[in-house]
Amino acid sequence: MPLSALTQPATDPTSIFEHFRGNYGTELLTAAVTHFSLFAKLATPLPADELQSALGLKRRPFVVLLTALKAMGLVREYVGKLLLTPLADEHLRPDGEFDVSGYLGLAANSPGVLEMVERLRTNRAAGAAEKDSGAAFIFREGLESAMEREASARHFTLALAGRAKNVAPVLAAKLSLGNAKYILDIGGGTGIYSIALVQKHPQLRAVVFDGPEVLKVTAEMASAYGVADRLECVAGDMFRGDLPGGCDVVLLSNVLHDWDVPECRQLVKRSAAALPAGGQLLIHDVFLNDALDGPLPIALYSAALFTLTEGRAYSIAEYRSWLLSAGLQPQPMLPTLIHCGVLAGVKM
Repeated sequence: MPLSALTQPATDPTSIFEHFRGNYGTELLTAAVTHFSLFAKLATPLPADELQSALGLKRRPFVVLLTALKAMGLVREYVGKLLLTPLADEHLRPDGEFDVSGYLGLAANSPGVLEMVERLRTNRAAGAAEKDSGAAFIFREGLESAMEREASARHFTLALAGRAKNVAPVLAAKLSLGNAKYILDIGGGTGIYSIALVQKHPQLRAVVFDGPEVLKVTAEMASAYGVADRLECVAGDMFRGDLPGGCDVVLLSNVLHDWDVPECRQLVKRSAAALPAGGQLLIHDVFLNDALDGPLPIALYSAALFTLTEGRAYSIAEYRSWLLSAGLQPQPMLPTLIHCGVLAGVKM
């Protein structure tokens, strides 16, 4: 009997992911205190661009670090300047009577902290080749990637499916696709999100667009779930060449957070161009607050994305701006599971 991708978990595994990502808080805070002297630099309030320059960081690592510190309640913004919160002012200024920086410094040379410092300073993901500015665990032609080798592509694709299998049935339950006939799932991995949607909507067909080694796993999943006759696997590069045509829905599920802002804009624009009037682009992802000051679990997940990919977490405001620029009308965000939600853009 085929498997069902529509059965929701009986319990919510969100807390497991929060515990798993907790180390990023330790690494970012220790790096800020001991390697970047950030709290000493903010003894006098500074505009964000001046602090970024003083830290010697590029935009992406600066946003990742600052978002986490804001979410921890240690830095805030007021009338255009960044300043310490009372908590940080009392306990993280090196000249303070109750300063605990030395205590945090006990972890300054731990492997995780040193790795985080390297990632922040270079703006390069772990495992990225020195000649590249990108990451090792995402697929793009011209980028050295574990997703191009069969064994590692299978390992990472199935590992990521652990979360997706929990979230996919919730996404399928929340979405109303109306009379949609064809969904294009860009960077779809195992295809579990498309599988759930195809199982829910008998009229729906799907194309999963990903790297050739990843699609070997996708084809196995489609067969196991009994939808191989309605799910096609197409290999390609989402940044180059034509996307498969004829779709009325495009799904970008946990894809955009792998890329930096210029690539995100490009992917949203390319996805919009593949849609007819009235078609939908579905961005299924995590969302930071519009002020980029939390929530803390998403800020720490952003740090994880930063260390492993070319991207970070983004806010609804950032996504909305990209949708509008591509001629799409943003809809209200619908939460799914494990910090995720879906933000639709309808082509006008």
